[in-house]
Amino acid sequence: MISYVTVGADDIARAKRFYSAVLPALGYRFEEGPEGLSYALPVEPGARLVFPDFYVKPTFNGEAATAGNGTMVAFEAETQAQVRQLHAAALAAGGTDEGQPGFRANYGANFYVCYLRDPQGNKIALFASNPDEPGRDG
Repeated sequence: MISYVTVGADDIARAKRFYSAVLPALGYRFEEGPEGLSYALPVEPGARLVFPDFYVKPTFNGEAATAGNGTMVAFEAETQAQVRQLHAAALAAGGTDEGQPGFRANYGANFYVCYLRDPQGNKIALFASNPDEPGRDG
């Protein structure tokens, strides 16, 4: 099980604007500390972590943060409409488009996804695969 994911950022304020436009809408709680940004889904007392926490931090070695080539973090939305709304919110908050919301031929009939880059260049996907919504072929 993945416990947490961390991406680097040189400009924490820009990263905060971007991720705070998306992750709270997906249920993530936000905390900011001297070491960066923390986003976590709530966990009932005594329960085990189910989904990984997500952290945005300056690099430990003080060198420039870089986006990994081939690295992507995907977040699940509840509906196709939420994917579209969060894509627009992320763009307004300083992200760049890497793929408009929609179905992709290579994935299942209900896999609705968009791709973005955060201000640092990290690739982010937002997807919904709700079987109760119309699919690609419906």
